[in-house]
Amino acid sequence: VLFVFLVPEVVAQQPGTLQPEVHPELLIQECTSAGCVAKTGAVVLDANWRWVNKGGQNCYTNQDTWDPAFCSDAAACAQTGSVEGADYSGTYGVTSNGENDGVTLNFVTKGTYGNNYGSRLYVMDGDDTYNMFKLKNREFAMDVDVSN
Repeated sequence: VLFVFLVPEVVAQQPGTLQPEVHPELLIQECTSAGCVAKTGAVVLDANWRWVNKGGQNCYTNQDTWDPAFCSDAAACAQTGSVEGADYSGTYGVTSNGENDGVTLNFVTKGTYGNNYGSRLYVMDGDDTYNMFKLKNREFAMDVDVSN
């Protein structure tokens, strides 16, 4: 008996080369009854806010659909297009504070290519892994300053 296994082709966006990805640092503390341990992490911008391009040409139309001149569908764009890094402070208004124990998120950022509204960030646990907070029977605390 001969078994043939079909393995589906896996496609993913290619990393861009026009804007480097430099994650803003964030100091995280994990505390127990014995005290707190600090570790350096970082934040990363959601891919929804990233520029997807092919050779420097935008892959999206103004109607938020794939431009058929560059991609016939999402799978084709994933194969031939690239996702650029983020200009965290200039475009998205995301900066680490001086001690790296916090980040500033500007809701409206006036950038080179127009205004940007909002951002969605994830906490990283290394260069390519999200930090998974295990919150069962634990407390999660953060300070939010809305004075500005």
